[in-house]
Amino acid sequence: MRRVLMPTPLLILSCFGASWVLADSLAAPVNVSIRDLKGSSAVVTWDIPDGEPVIGFAITQQKKDVRMLRFIQEVNTTTRSCALWDLDADTAYIVHVQSISISGQSPLSEPLQFKTPKEAEKQASKSKDEVTMEEVGQNAQLRAGELLIIVVVLIMWAGVIALFCRQYDIIKDNEPNNNKDKAKNSSECSTPEHPSGGLLRSKV
Repeated sequence: MRRVLMPTPLLILSCFGASWVLADSLAAPVNVSIRDLKGSSAVVTWDIPDGEPVIGFAITQQKKDVRMLRFIQEVNTTTRSCALWDLDADTAYIVHVQSISISGQSPLSEPLQFKTPKEAEKQASKSKDEVTMEEVGQNAQLRAGELLIIVVVLIMWAGVIALFCRQYDIIKDNEPNNNKDKAKNSSECSTPEHPSGGLLRSKV
């Protein structure tokens, strides 16, 4: 076991030694931070002191309390950010950033620690919010449909009542005329007509 573990600290010490040799020629990056943090990815950003002849960067990514490192290097670029991928959710990480110039690498930046969120809880919360919004939309549509049906039924009932009232008024107006016609017909049948329009009288 000792033979397996010994190269790792020796390698790290050798890297620190190389950085110390170049410390006077190139300053380490500053303002290292993390943005767009997700369960499986993140973006690390940094700043370079003014006047530094930087042509690239190098990033070391390590899980906290784990010896394994991931090394990311890119040259011929002036970018000040780098995406970290294939991260584990709910896991703590440590990140260092180095600047690269023609003469070599700068010292390591101050260590930045961050922890990825629980992706399952985030997705569950998001799904719950989406379901809630969908239910609210469906309920609103149902209520609008019910109100429309009620309005249509009320309009139909109002039309039926108005039609009934109109028919009732017409029938009521025609009743006096019918009574007059009946009275006239009865008087004509009981009284004989005279050619001159008068009544016939008998002489004794």
